[in-house]
Amino acid sequence: MLRAIRLDPTAAGSSKPGYPFSIPALQGLGEIHVDAPVVFLVGENGSGKSTLLEALAVATALPTIGSGPAHRDPTLAGPARLASRLSLTWAPKLTRGFFLRAEDVFGFILSLRRQRRELEAELEATRVRLEGASDYAMGLALGPHRASLAEMKARYGDDPDARSHGETFLHLFRQRIVPNGLYLLDEPEAALSPTSQLALVTLMDEAVANGSQFIMATHSPLLLAIPDAVRLSFDGSPLGPVAWDELESVRLWRDVLAAPDRFMRHVWGGGGPGAGRE
Repeated sequence: MLRAIRLDPTAAGSSKPGYPFSIPALQGLGEIHVDAPVVFLVGENGSGKSTLLEALAVATALPTIGSGPAHRDPTLAGPARLASRLSLTWAPKLTRGFFLRAEDVFGFILSLRRQRRELEAELEATRVRLEGASDYAMGLALGPHRASLAEMKARYGDDPDARSHGETFLHLFRQRIVPNGLYLLDEPEAALSPTSQLALVTLMDEAVANGSQFIMATHSPLLLAIPDAVRLSFDGSPLGPVAWDELESVRLWRDVLAAPDRFMRHVWGGGGPGAGRE
């Protein structure tokens, strides 16, 4: 389990102006404790929670689903600079798991589609090349391609494109999760309905029982309600734990659900388009 994350203030570049060290929540970061099976990074857009999560993905060298390795991703150059200045404390160290952003699911489906096309093309090219050969020789040549296609079908179905984004996310998660893994998830609720979020909670509970740890950036009050989770707020500096019912997203949804019509009339008719309509 990952126990603590420390930004070394004496490391070269740690005090440099500019992203990501200009993010208020990361200034004077010091050491933060994450010694819980589920840790949430919470805060407004731009508060730095995803940046720290991406830096952890680089620092831990976990595989990234749907794209290349995090340390080779040019879009993560800023988080990589932060990662080089992080010290991680483990007990014990987890070497399995993955980093997953909601948008990577689409990239993963594109990758599966490309792999399937390539395997089918190789299969057909082999048939053409060995036309007239014995059945035995043809079977030997086609065997590896057929096995790869069968494995892909067994893992992801005949047509992964036929699933919704949320269904694909949950199926992918279920297929890839292993015991004693570290899972870094960036706003998974973007792909999931409330019911699917509950399904994710169930999968997380099973994984935690098998020694896994989750560190997740999220805005979802439903996910944030997981019992005994650590919730670290990025809306202030330094970072600090916050109770579920003190989260801004929880307070906002509570206001909406308590009086949805009155709340939305205030927003919808508060001077914007359509103001004053009955």
